[in-house]
Amino acid sequence: MGSAYTPGLTVSSDIVVRRIRRLPIKGQVLVNVGDAVEPNSVLAQAMLPGLLQTIKLAEKLGVDIKETESLFQLKVGDPIAKGDLIAETKGLFGIFGGQKLMSDYTGTVEAVSSISGQVLVREPSIPVEVTAFIQGKIVDIMPEEGAVVETRGAMVQGIFGIGGERQGEIRIAVKDKHEVLDAHHLQESDAGKLVVGGAGVTLAAMRRASELGVHGLIGGGVRDSDLIELLGYDIGVAITGQEQISFTLVVTEGFGELAMADRTFELLKSVEGKTASINGATQIRAGVIRPEIIVPLPLTGESHVASAGGGELVLGTPIRVIREPYFGALGTVTGLPPTLEVLESGTEVRVLNAKLASGEEVTVPRANVEIISQ
Repeated sequence: MGSAYTPGLTVSSDIVVRRIRRLPIKGQVLVNVGDAVEPNSVLAQAMLPGLLQTIKLAEKLGVDIKETESLFQLKVGDPIAKGDLIAETKGLFGIFGGQKLMSDYTGTVEAVSSISGQVLVREPSIPVEVTAFIQGKIVDIMPEEGAVVETRGAMVQGIFGIGGERQGEIRIAVKDKHEVLDAHHLQESDAGKLVVGGAGVTLAAMRRASELGVHGLIGGGVRDSDLIELLGYDIGVAITGQEQISFTLVVTEGFGELAMADRTFELLKSVEGKTASINGATQIRAGVIRPEIIVPLPLTGESHVASAGGGELVLGTPIRVIREPYFGALGTVTGLPPTLEVLESGTEVRVLNAKLASGEEVTVPRANVEIISQ
C-alpha cells in the first residue's frame, strides 16, 4: 500500500507571514526596507488614465466638420469642466439665433479633429493605492511596483471565502465549535469586528452583519444556497474576493453545517480581542489562493513556525476534497492504489479511495485533497 505527502490548510499560532503588495500598473513606491507599517499604510500609488470621452461638436451644432477647430474655444491641453461654454455659432446675419454648446465632461482637452468634427476629452486620472493589509515591516521593495510586508503572528487559512481585505477585532460569538452563528448572536457593538461562529454561518447572520457594519464572519461552513440568496447569483468556486458586499466571509471546513476543527476554534479563541486582517479571496485552480485571517502578535523571543497543515496520507487519514465534483466534502482515506489511473482527460495520476462523511465511497486524484490537521 502506497503513501504520500499532501498539503493542508495552515493553522498556526506562531508563523512568519510575507505578503507581496503590488500595483496593477507602474507607479511610485512610498516606503523603504525596514519601515514599520499598519494595515492601512499606503505602500505605493499610481494614477490610472481617465476615460477618454467624445464631444460630437459639429453634429451638435449642425455645422460643417471643417468648422470644428475654428468654433472650439479651447486648445489641446486646456482644462475643461462640465458645463463650460466650449463653442458658439452666430445666427442669421451673425446676430440672431446663435447656438451655444456646453461641455458634458470634466478633464483635459486631448484632441480636436476637423476630420471627424469631434473633440476628445480625457477625464481626470484615477488614483490607485496599495496598502499593507497587515501590520508588520517592509522587507523588500519592487521599484515602481510595490513592496513585501512581513509579520509574525497567528494565521488561519480557510477553504472558501467571499469579500475582500478588511481588518477588525476578533470576537467569539458562540459557546463552542458546534454552534451555528445566527442573527441573534450579533450585537450593535460588533460593528467593525470579525465575528467567529462554530459549525456555520446562516443567511440571517450574514444579512444582520451587513446591517450592523460587521467587517468579517468566520465559521466552519456555509450553505451554498444561502450564498446564492445573499449575492443573487451562483458564485462558483473558481475565484472569489471581488463580491460587492460589506463584509468578508471565511469558512474553514466546507459547504454545509460543519463543526470547526478543534485546533482552529481554539486558536481563534486564544486571539479574541486582538485586531486581525481578513481576506476572503479564494482560487481553487492553478495558483491556489486561500482565504485567511492573520493576527500580528508582539515578538516574544525566537520565532518558530508552528505546524501548518499537511502530512502523510495513510489509511484512516482525515481529508477534505478541494476540487469539484466533491469540493468541500470531508472523508477518510480507505485506499491508496500504487498504480496510476487514467482520468477522462487522458492524464495519468495517482488517486486515493475515500469514504465521505455522507457514506459515499469515491476515488479522487491525490492532488485534489488536503489533510485535515487534528
